Amino acid sequence: MSADQPLYHIGFGRRDLGDPPPTVALLSGDPERARHIAERYLQDARKLSENRGLHSSVGRLPNGRPLLSATSGMGAPSLSIVVNELVQVGIRTIIRVGTCGSIQSHVRPGSVVISSAALCRQGAANDIAPVEYPAVADPFLTVALAQAARRLGVEHHVGITASVDTFYEGQERAASANPHLLRALRGITEEYRRLNILNYEMESGTLFKMGGVYGFRAACICGVIAQRTEGEQVVLEAKAVAVENAIRVALAVAEEVAGEEGI
Repeated sequence: MSADQPLYHIGFGRRDLGDPPPTVALLSGDPERARHIAERYLQDARKLSENRGLHSSVGRLPNGRPLLSATSGMGAPSLSIVVNELVQVGIRTIIRVGTCGSIQSHVRPGSVVISSAALCRQGAANDIAPVEYPAVADPFLTVALAQAARRLGVEHHVGITASVDTFYEGQERAASANPHLLRALRGITEEYRRLNILNYEMESGTLFKMGGVYGFRAACICGVIAQRTEGEQVVLEAKAVAVENAIRVALAVAEEVAGEEGI
């Protein structure tokens, strides 16, 4: 099937993106976040699809450049499908805008983590490249995100993320339907903390490997909504601030990148 026709999962094709088409996408796990970015921050936003709950919109940044706001769904398997199809329709830069849980006491809820690389514990990533293949973000995008956060006065941290497949067991949450964690997972958060890993999330490792193998630029910024040095629960009162901070920083970089590409 031609990429001009709607692709099976994302529900749109290259010809649906307009002229000029975007080559930069902000990718959110939550469809409501993807919709929020489009409706609040993009000019002339136009919904492309809500196929399978994967909300996607295209609109213009303040500098007039086009941007895609899309949904990856939860977890690496879903993200791997969406990213593959986004690359097929011409996307060449993807910034994941997500949420995460801190495992370091100095990384507080409401701040953002910019992932320079990921400790990748994800089955989907192993279908993209071998376990030993480095899961690293594009270094220029990573620096640009840090610089944008500094300009905007957003508390931010740059470092390594633990990117795992499960929200409960894989992130050592005992307060769940399964309190009997595998021996290999007991104490893993403290082990990661000693390795100077900043946070847990569920998609960046696979995204980074796909960027390396497919040849697109990949980055990740996450709002911190849990503090795992204090408890297992999401800090709901910090979520709105954390997410909005991540969005503002990502949009600032998207505008820079789109301008550089001259699209």
